[in-house]
Amino acid sequence: MKLRARLAAFVALLLVAVFWLVARRAGTGSPQSRVEADTARGPIGIEAVFVRADQVGVPISDTVVGLTMFRGNATRTWYGQGPMPRNPAVLWRYPRRPMCSTSVVGREPLIWCGSGWTGQPSVVERGDGVEVIVGTYDRSIHFLDGATGRERRPSFPTGDIIKGSVTVDPDGFPLLYAGSRDNYYRVIALDRPRPTELWRLSARDAPHPMWNDDWDGNGVVIDDYLFEGGENGWFYVVRLNRRYDEHGMVQVAPQVLVRFPSFDDSLLAAIRDREVSIESSPALFGNSVFFANSGGVVWGLDLSHLRDSSLAEPFFRYWTGDDTDASIVIDEEGMLYVASEQQRFNARGREVGQLQKLDPSRANPRVWGIAIPRGGGEPLGGVWSTPALFGHMLFVTTNSGRLLGVDRDSGVIRWEKPLPPHAWSSPVVVDSVLLVGDCEGVLHAYDVRRPEVEPPVLWEFRLESGACIESTPAVWKGRIYVGARDGYFYAIGDR
Repeated sequence: MKLRARLAAFVALLLVAVFWLVARRAGTGSPQSRVEADTARGPIGIEAVFVRADQVGVPISDTVVGLTMFRGNATRTWYGQGPMPRNPAVLWRYPRRPMCSTSVVGREPLIWCGSGWTGQPSVVERGDGVEVIVGTYDRSIHFLDGATGRERRPSFPTGDIIKGSVTVDPDGFPLLYAGSRDNYYRVIALDRPRPTELWRLSARDAPHPMWNDDWDGNGVVIDDYLFEGGENGWFYVVRLNRRYDEHGMVQVAPQVLVRFPSFDDSLLAAIRDREVSIESSPALFGNSVFFANSGGVVWGLDLSHLRDSSLAEPFFRYWTGDDTDASIVIDEEGMLYVASEQQRFNARGREVGQLQKLDPSRANPRVWGIAIPRGGGEPLGGVWSTPALFGHMLFVTTNSGRLLGVDRDSGVIRWEKPLPPHAWSSPVVVDSVLLVGDCEGVLHAYDVRRPEVEPPVLWEFRLESGACIESTPAVWKGRIYVGARDGYFYAIGDR
């Protein structure tokens, strides 16, 4: 009997080991995994979840009051707090001279000014006022007073431009999380006389870095874990181990628990290049984290065993066919809304479309898809911005210059409005007002109290410079905070 029990236990352990190895191989570049095949493994876990359904559309935390990250929470579905301005004017502009620097693209040095995609500032309430934190193209993170535009603390310099949004620690630790094109994603302490780097993650630490060493995506911090992907093509889960020392100063002792390659042999064979990076910001729901890469693969990692075994195994894989840099948006049912660019013009992109709704619990996850072709003289099509979820509608701006109102249940375009190309600024909705920036320096405000019908214009406000508003605006208590490509950062509100 003991022999049979031991044999049964051995067989069970062997089967578990085989399954684990197969699963790992399928997620780390196995030639056996086919990019054409959509893969999913059952429903999203519900035990000890990282993100609950009732956390969709609300701030990520009530510990820190404010907009602490890109799109406000882990499902990327909260955009700020009203009221929205009704008679907008520039209240202040920062700084005195344009924020510009040089960064190399390929081998060509280019001048970058202001803030760009995705570039949404964080806005948080402190005991002595509102602090606005933004990374910009002058290679710095700036800490500004929301009322006056003056510097609240010294800027934090990096070695290259900053394209993405910073993350303020949602649990109240005086910490900031930010990436740069200088190769590093950083954890920065804010309880010192100057913002101080405590730790950094190198994009070159991966075994086979892919595209480049930039960090465009906006990290998510939940339960002492940091989730972030890099343009090296790898996705990371980091245990932060946040604490205070004996002097009351914040400290971290990060452990990289997961390094997951977002590419595999079949993807590289299908796209016939190695331009695979992660520029999208991760989104979480239940016990799962989702992200996409520039090869067009949407990944879902199962976090059910992360806390007890530091494992995050792939359970979902879907190929959009083309560069997917927009962040995934997740609704209260766990449905994914995925926007892709149109650059490679391959058969897969034509088959599935550039805006899709996916159900990660189904073997065939595609619920619907919409083709968003190029137009307006633009050589490329599709979507760069992250859609906004509002009620049963999805608001999307396209590269060619269209603002779409899409029924999220059916995928039917209920209405559309023209915009100048390229429209990369992500739309936001606060107080039933849809706010969209364009590349002629105009902020458009629409009344979406009836979101299914074409919305009337409430107001339009043009920057004096007419510079492209590529960044995503942040709305907080009567003010709009946004950067532009003229080199300046603006506070806009009622006088």
